[in-house]
Amino acid sequence: MKPINIMVNGMPGNMAVNIATHALKDPRFNLVPASMTGPEITAITHLLPDMTCQLIGPDNADNDIGAIIEKSAPFICIDYTHPSAVNANAKFYCRHNLPFVMGTTGGDRDKLVQTAEGSSISAVIAPNMAKQIVGFQAMMAHAAENFPGLFNGYSLKVKESHQHGKADTSGTAKAMVGYFNDLGMPCALEDIVQQRDPELQQSDWGIPKAYLSGHAWHTYTLTSGDGTVRFEFTHNVNGRDIYLGGTLDAVIFLWGKLGQGITGNVFSMIDVLKG
Repeated sequence: MKPINIMVNGMPGNMAVNIATHALKDPRFNLVPASMTGPEITAITHLLPDMTCQLIGPDNADNDIGAIIEKSAPFICIDYTHPSAVNANAKFYCRHNLPFVMGTTGGDRDKLVQTAEGSSISAVIAPNMAKQIVGFQAMMAHAAENFPGLFNGYSLKVKESHQHGKADTSGTAKAMVGYFNDLGMPCALEDIVQQRDPELQQSDWGIPKAYLSGHAWHTYTLTSGDGTVRFEFTHNVNGRDIYLGGTLDAVIFLWGKLGQGITGNVFSMIDVLKG
């Protein structure tokens, strides 16, 4: 098939750089040499293997994107920016008719979906792009729908650890809390235990030093009211490579939907897995 044009936003952030670097080696994709970035970034370019990418700050985005669209459209935007930029970026993509894959967590998620659904483009929006973890979430969603209250009387403790630079609570942990709530275990989002201290991540969690700058460790502990029964679900990710395949699969899925003329739809990673 003809390569899909993609624009990876969020450079020089680690996840955006990883996606862009991988895409350069993947014949299914053609990387647009530009990336939207945050107001704190002073560099005007970022050097990738065999490509220099223009960095576009928010003040120049509307002016600069026209030339990029004229030269490279159609293309799909991949967003790995910052939680504070999620909603503004979604409005930007919709305003410029740019379908997008939103891998960034945080922001007002309801408003994010509403923005895309009320537009002329479609998007894939997911708090986690790792296909195996999304599959686990799908199993939990199935259990919550079919066995509501199964764990009535149990308590739930959720803890998650990510690299120091992650600004928000894990979107995956938030989604899982919702499923466990439906299964009968009350737990508020603010009860999620969040760890961002590298020293404690090593000493208390046992996270390898090599992955302190990029990891996602989650544990969900379910304990019966009398303390005699305990269930524990854990998924620990070291590095970021697990998110690459899911993100690029989401691009291919979305490209296929666009080819069918489907617009104004918001898809999840579960839709991507089924598709």
